[in-house]
Amino acid sequence: MSSKAKDKQTIIDRHKYQQGAVRLWFSLVIGLFFFMMPIKINGTWTIIFDFMVSYVRGTYPDVVTLYCLVLILLAALCSMMAKLQRSGMFTMLPSFQYFDASPTFFFFRCLGALLAIFIYFQIGPAWLLASQTGGLMYHTLVSSVAVIVPIGAIFITLFVVFGGLDFIGALSRPVMRPLFKVPGRSALDAIASFVGSYSVGIYMTNKMYLQGRYSVREATIISTCFSTVSIGFFAVVANTLGLLSIFPLIFFSTLFVSIIVSMILVRIPPLSRLPDAYHGHPSPEPTRANRMPIWRFALHQGVMQAQQTKSICKTLVQGLIDGIKLSMVILPTILSVGVLAILIAQHTSLFVWLGKPMEPLLHLLRLPDVAIIAPATLIGITEMFLPALIIGEATIAAKFFIAVLSLTQILFFSAVIPLLLEIDIPIKLTHILVLFLLRTLLAIPLIAGITHLFF
Repeated sequence: MSSKAKDKQTIIDRHKYQQGAVRLWFSLVIGLFFFMMPIKINGTWTIIFDFMVSYVRGTYPDVVTLYCLVLILLAALCSMMAKLQRSGMFTMLPSFQYFDASPTFFFFRCLGALLAIFIYFQIGPAWLLASQTGGLMYHTLVSSVAVIVPIGAIFITLFVVFGGLDFIGALSRPVMRPLFKVPGRSALDAIASFVGSYSVGIYMTNKMYLQGRYSVREATIISTCFSTVSIGFFAVVANTLGLLSIFPLIFFSTLFVSIIVSMILVRIPPLSRLPDAYHGHPSPEPTRANRMPIWRFALHQGVMQAQQTKSICKTLVQGLIDGIKLSMVILPTILSVGVLAILIAQHTSLFVWLGKPMEPLLHLLRLPDVAIIAPATLIGITEMFLPALIIGEATIAAKFFIAVLSLTQILFFSAVIPLLLEIDIPIKLTHILVLFLLRTLLAIPLIAGITHLFF
């Protein structure tokens, strides 16, 4: 190659690197501002992401409820088409394979469509339409996820394809790998859940798994240990229990207990025995040369990823489409499973019976109001807000204990568990149930110690 050709190639390479660097810093600024920058609106501190979701739901509630109904009905229809295509019918139409489901989840999607019709048009029995059953699931949880996932998917996609994930991952690896045995990239998944929503965090984890960036073990750890409810919901639980005056204590206690519990869970079965198998071609995190500064390595990884992206508009549109498709898949299951779980919790004594074996442990730890808090220790698996609703007469110490425990348990049938079972990561229901029980048993003595320390 001649010297002129070499100089020309150097200029082109430099231009590509600068273009990649601009894209990287653009994604970091936009992503961090959207998900993490606190702003004060109408006297309340929030983040742009939460403000956008709240604005859409608050300004256009009728549109959002109709939009949820349309997505749920389309999901049931597309699932039926997928079944028919598998049997050899309608093969001339576009493929509906994305919406194919096992018989169990096909049933839940169809049941979700039926429940959505009943709740939207306010027809059916009073126990279904009540504000704490169908109303709670459809108008609060389902409508939230239906708005959160598509909006979050746009900005998460921007952050990922423009190198923000690789940049954050390279910086976080020295912490995430030794503590939780997962790639540094997972720090962003945890942040997305903590400041945004568990649905955004799980969407991001699923996306990384499909791209071969997480193994089965890593993706399962991240989605079952880091997919917490958002900080905003921490405040909702604290307010319901009359504990807003000690909100910082609840927040930092939950954060501390969640970290300790997750560090233990990743080292014991079932998580420790999951395979490090990848979906498609593996794309694990690159290793850093010993002498290369970590900031320089992180910048290089982010810029290299940003250089590969072709069209910003196409990328963002694809992110929106992916978010809507995922919403279609998970919304009917969340509605049907959530309604069934809440009905069992409210109209049977199942969790009172299940809570009985917990009483000796709670007595041993010298916790107050054991008879009240024992059922609340396990009822959170149905809907994480229910424990706060059933212990209204308890002491402040008992309320604090249940608040932190319910926020630490993470896994519940009204939203997170159906979502986990519907995504592409091969997570087993038996593993989820075991993890919920282990999280509860590990968290109880830790939270009891904090309770005695401050109360």
